[in-house]
Amino acid sequence: MVGERPLRIALFTERFLPKTDGIVTRLSHTIRHLRHSSQSVLVIAPEGVPDFEGTPVHEVSGFKFPLYPDQMVAIPRPSVGRALAAFQPNLIHAVNPVLLGISAFYYSAAYKVPLVVSYHTHLPKYLRYYGMGRLERLMWWGIRAGYNRADMTLVTSRAMQTDLQRRGVQRVHLWQRGVDTELFHPQRASEQMRCRLTQGYPQDKLLLYVGRLSAEKEIEQCRTVLSALPGLRLALVGDGPHRPKLEEHFAGTPTYFAGILKGPELAAAFASSDVLFLPSRTETLGLVLLEAMAAGCPVVAAAAGGILDIVQDGVTGHLYDPRDPDAAVRVIQQLLGEATHRDKIRQQARREAEQWSWAAATRQLVGYYDELLRREKKLSPIIRASRARGDSAERICETLQISRATLRRHLQLPARGEQPHD
Repeated sequence: MVGERPLRIALFTERFLPKTDGIVTRLSHTIRHLRHSSQSVLVIAPEGVPDFEGTPVHEVSGFKFPLYPDQMVAIPRPSVGRALAAFQPNLIHAVNPVLLGISAFYYSAAYKVPLVVSYHTHLPKYLRYYGMGRLERLMWWGIRAGYNRADMTLVTSRAMQTDLQRRGVQRVHLWQRGVDTELFHPQRASEQMRCRLTQGYPQDKLLLYVGRLSAEKEIEQCRTVLSALPGLRLALVGDGPHRPKLEEHFAGTPTYFAGILKGPELAAAFASSDVLFLPSRTETLGLVLLEAMAAGCPVVAAAAGGILDIVQDGVTGHLYDPRDPDAAVRVIQQLLGEATHRDKIRQQARREAEQWSWAAATRQLVGYYDELLRREKKLSPIIRASRARGDSAERICETLQISRATLRRHLQLPARGEQPHD
């Protein structure tokens, strides 16, 4: 906290409760820990909940996104400006800004406060799964142009940090992972949950998938594993737009569609399964892997994206080459067939997960916020001195490592007491 004063953070997000996914999980824990450390938070999100454990949520109406009917796309409205005027943030954080989050760029300039953006979903990579691969280059252009207007970009894995930097995004920092190791614990294993997920055959081996049921998750690969390993059952935990096609694809196989599980039920599903399988190649982090590891469930995942930050191959889980579907079969077969190896992986995975807490991840985030706010106090006189020397805008931005938007914010300060208008 700058000067030991609580922060006032306006958090824009395109997705929030009652939806459940890795982004919502991270935000829920982050908001909870921010509040516990006496920070003030206002959430700007699509309609869903009016508050979260005492944190106000300004709900914004919108429409259902055609490719994701369960996703509400909120449109920026004047009510957002009125909510911010009442809240008076000293920092804005936009999570995966697409439409609602784009207004965060405007309000950062209007309120003369720093802007943080965070990248959680590999949207350009998703396009190819929906027949829109030709738009990938255009989307990267938009991400680069937009994110480079922010004071800082946060990513959740080193792989994503490298990828964004390679594509020209500047000022990219790593926001460390976190997991609830009290909720997700091996002691949550339940015979009742195992019976449920195996549809009454708990003696069979159980392969688990947890996450959105969507095309980019490549869940169809699970059938290759089922076909190759007799006596194996599959439980798919989650929901999404791809479910009808998956139900057709897995017809006639020992596959159970469990729907969305939360809290203790989800923890029991992890702890009661033999292997978690994540075939997706588009994960920016793969939070479910960390939750499974905390619960003592061995994980097998594609060696791609943010997954490489979480799973140490052969130590805390197994990675396989996603270009070779049979590679997944081989490592899953090894885990299922070698009890000593499986138990060793369980123990090592649990120890690894215990190193990552949400409290530590949030402390790191507050450190980033503080860094920007301290810099904010110093920038104006430095910029004015640089301009007086005749330095160009390009030279000032390069020297100070700031964006053009930040430069404009400090060159156009309002008169004392003036407030931005919506």
